[in-house]
Amino acid sequence: MKPLTIIAILTAALVGQPAARRPITLLVIGGTVVTENARHDVLTPGAVAINANEIVDVGTPEAMALKYRSVDTLTVRDQIVLPGLVNTHTHAPMVMYRGLADDLALMDWLNKYIFPAEGKTVSPEMVRIGTRLAALEMIQSGTTTFADMYYFEDTIARATREAGLRGVLGETIIQFPVADAKTPAEGLARAEAYIREFKDDPLVTPAVAPHALYTNDRTTLVAAAELGRRFGVPVLIHLAETEDEARIAREQYRMSPVAALESLGFFGPGRGEGAPGSGKVLAAHGIWVDDDDIAILKRRGVGVSHNPESNMKLASGAAPVTKYLAAGVALGLGTDGAASNNDLDMFEAMRQASFLAKLSTKDPTAVAAYTALDMATVGGARALGMDGTIGSLEPGKRADLITVATSSARFTPMYDAVSHLVYVARGDDVRNTIVDGKVLMRNRQVKTLDAAAVIADANRLAAKVREAVKQ
Repeated sequence: MKPLTIIAILTAALVGQPAARRPITLLVIGGTVVTENARHDVLTPGAVAINANEIVDVGTPEAMALKYRSVDTLTVRDQIVLPGLVNTHTHAPMVMYRGLADDLALMDWLNKYIFPAEGKTVSPEMVRIGTRLAALEMIQSGTTTFADMYYFEDTIARATREAGLRGVLGETIIQFPVADAKTPAEGLARAEAYIREFKDDPLVTPAVAPHALYTNDRTTLVAAAELGRRFGVPVLIHLAETEDEARIAREQYRMSPVAALESLGFFGPGRGEGAPGSGKVLAAHGIWVDDDDIAILKRRGVGVSHNPESNMKLASGAAPVTKYLAAGVALGLGTDGAASNNDLDMFEAMRQASFLAKLSTKDPTAVAAYTALDMATVGGARALGMDGTIGSLEPGKRADLITVATSSARFTPMYDAVSHLVYVARGDDVRNTIVDGKVLMRNRQVKTLDAAAVIADANRLAAKVREAVKQ
């Protein structure tokens, strides 16, 4: 037989045969996949292909089955698959002060209860136990990335990494003596050492976190901002949270809190969105601002974290969310610490962000469900300067995703998956949590933490906190 004839026979035999399927580590097959990409694609049914820590494809289950051969398959056909939620502002260890002091204005809450309680109880051990409890709550309720500001942030970073979560974690700088630094200079030195230790960590993005305009002097604020720029790490700060803060800024600087920081060069040159470690400033709250302030924040590329629940509970005010969105400011959602919220459930944050915007503007169309979900996912990523790597389900991004059960009475009937995610879902509807391609919780069973041990440790510590604040 001639060689060409043999080739022809072999070619004919292979026609119609499927190509070799690419090996991957995990295939998630869902009833509905909410991608949060620029087109807001929603696939029903849909599937997400993951290899190692990266999303490699998103499509129909049939298409994914033809293209990929997976080591592990997570089949959740009665669930919604969506990007992991991004909590842009919290204080993780403060779960240990949950319910310790409620129904107070911010300044009374801080000065009469929280700062004294912290002075008596904050330690590396308290921070480690509190962070583990917060991590457990976040994994169980669908948060995969969180931004944090607290003390002993290196301890928080280790606990976060052990739990498998992604974090932008800021060492707090404050003017008065605190548990991990007796002076601002000592706090800045601790922050620099911490940044050097975690600068290249795959899950932890270190940050520097001057607490606020009213708790730091000019020299400290400038030094903190310069430290962040020198190492190219984020700078986190509370900003324009209360009317009292606005008054203090007028008395000390004769301008608004935003304008005061601008006058100090705190925001630096304008910053575009990009990878972690871009030197981006993230401002938490941003309630007491005017149009000129919003223009400054936009021009400087400052991300803003909207915290509707703590803002309402502390009666701090309602942030001008619709103005931020109209101006194109990078806007994310946060829960704040559980001492002032009192939980870390980002589904509640979405719902309250939508409701508060509607109430404060008297416009029922303000912050629609899709907008609220954007703020909790890709919007939060953008506020942190991380939208190139997380926040949506797209090829090339990190494999951070969650699944939400939809078979309960509360979810029935379901005409619009996004509407139900914002207006119906709760944190305990989350069934699976995946970060960097690793399954942290599977069918409500957390794999990276011993839940019973975490809760037992927290209860033992709570007894000590209770005794300390009685004295």
